[in-house]
Amino acid sequence: MSRRRKAVRRTIIPDSRYSSTLVTQLINIIMVDGKKSTAQRIVYGAFERVSEKLGKGDPIDLLLGAMENIRPRLEVKSRRVGGATYQVPVEVPFERQQSVAFRWLIASAKGRKGTAMRDALADEIVDAYNKTGAVVKKREDTHRMAQANRAFAHLRW
Repeated sequence: MSRRRKAVRRTIIPDSRYSSTLVTQLINIIMVDGKKSTAQRIVYGAFERVSEKLGKGDPIDLLLGAMENIRPRLEVKSRRVGGATYQVPVEVPFERQQSVAFRWLIASAKGRKGTAMRDALADEIVDAYNKTGAVVKKREDTHRMAQANRAFAHLRW
């Protein structure tokens, strides 16, 4: 445990188009080498495609619905006890749920080769909204692993 003071979380400034901190987080995670305008183009283009594909209005509501379907509630952490390593299920704090879900979403979109990033991101958001696709499967696998190891829940620290 660190003896230094706690790290202070910075406040996130809402994006200019949708006035949403969630969109700003997504843009910042997609951003590579400080190219924020490129990341904004990718995200806003993906939102337009998501609205077209689902035929519903506000892309922020669609993103929130997708995030609700891919946020992990439980995960396993390795805990070493008496020479053996156990996978202990723990509940995930909300901030970590958001960041892990975004990471999974973007990694899955990057894994779709042969398509532009905005199209791949739009497809992943649509799949997550419809409770299908690789990201939802990853969440289910994480939850299944936590359920399988719930016998070690008493080792939680």
